[in-house]
Amino acid sequence: MRKDLLATTDSYSWLILRVALGTVMLGHGLQKTFGWFGGYGWNNTIAYFTGTVGLPAWLAALIILIESLGAFLLIIGFAGRINAALTGIVIAGAFVLDHAANGFFMNWFGNHPGEGYEFDILYWAIALVIAINGSGKFSIDRWLTTRRAASGAQTSTRHQPAIR
Repeated sequence: MRKDLLATTDSYSWLILRVALGTVMLGHGLQKTFGWFGGYGWNNTIAYFTGTVGLPAWLAALIILIESLGAFLLIIGFAGRINAALTGIVIAGAFVLDHAANGFFMNWFGNHPGEGYEFDILYWAIALVIAINGSGKFSIDRWLTTRRAASGAQTSTRHQPAIR
């Protein structure tokens, strides 16, 4: 089962989608984790999630870690299927708690009370493709599975009896 979670092809397509998805989410994660890019940082984000949104503190912390650490791991292609699925779940939470009430379109001009869910649909589609296909080319997942396959092939040929 673990091998199936890491398995992937040598596809540039999955690499491009993985890096794009991880980079977009990492920006949001760094806002929440460190307050970078105009964000509020860890303590203020936890306070918002627990006070305003009503989430338990452990879930608020998990969301921040998925958006930051999970996004970084997605970019480098480690456990890509899992991290893509987790970030997709985080976006589902944002959809339910915030975006759905604001309609379809994002708030490009700042004249609506919040963001719509058009971004969410794109995010889910990309996350689903990665969850199905894996991390692709230049990923730690690919390196681990090809390395394991190569060492398994050497082990199996080394212990076979000679044919006479």
